Amino acid sequence: MSGRILIVEDDDAIATGLALNLKLAGRATSIARDGDQALEQIAAEDFALVLLDINLPRRNGFEVLSALRTTDNLVPVIVISARQGEFDKVNALRLGADDYVTKPFALAELLARIEAVLRRAPQPAPPPAPVAAGPALAFSDVSIDLDKRVVLRGGAEVKLTHLELELLAFFVAHPSQVFSRAQLFHQVWGQAAGSVRTVDNFVGQLRKRLEMNPEQPRHFITVRGSGYRFDP
Repeated sequence: MSGRILIVEDDDAIATGLALNLKLAGRATSIARDGDQALEQIAAEDFALVLLDINLPRRNGFEVLSALRTTDNLVPVIVISARQGEFDKVNALRLGADDYVTKPFALAELLARIEAVLRRAPQPAPPPAPVAAGPALAFSDVSIDLDKRVVLRGGAEVKLTHLELELLAFFVAHPSQVFSRAQLFHQVWGQAAGSVRTVDNFVGQLRKRLEMNPEQPRHFITVRGSGYRFDP
């Protein structure tokens, strides 16, 4: 194992115990004691993975995870929490967590899950497929000016993050084609780390901002068992 893991945990015994066992497994670690400290450390260093508790001072784990994905940070995250309810697990995964482990946990299982998440991290991908520049991309009442990086819907500007705009431009440039999550993850963003499941979150945001009815999308279509398709 190589690459540093950030342990975000306010319980000293758990944090130091995890750090010691990860060190024995050959992994360097850092520890953050609250949510704000976690975000500061992640902004300052590229971690291989984050072990994230939910019940944290100042900013809880859900808020940390949401802040990371909102700013397009796709560092792999395993949530470790005493909360065993289905709602908390589903919420963490929807926010972009790669796995969810409940306390108390067996150390061997946690180490195996860490290795599994890191194995799923995509290998370096070829450069993203080119998308034509210029203001020619449009569908329905939406227009996209890639030069100015402006998206208009019905004449009103829609604020998108950098990665959301890249995904939107790719979809519009490749209408009626089905792409798997992995293909979108690699071809649109050229990411070398992170989880392809985060594609679901970005498609959900495009639906929310650009579909008339996000619950019954007309343009950003889920193709069961295959991925997504864009219909103009």
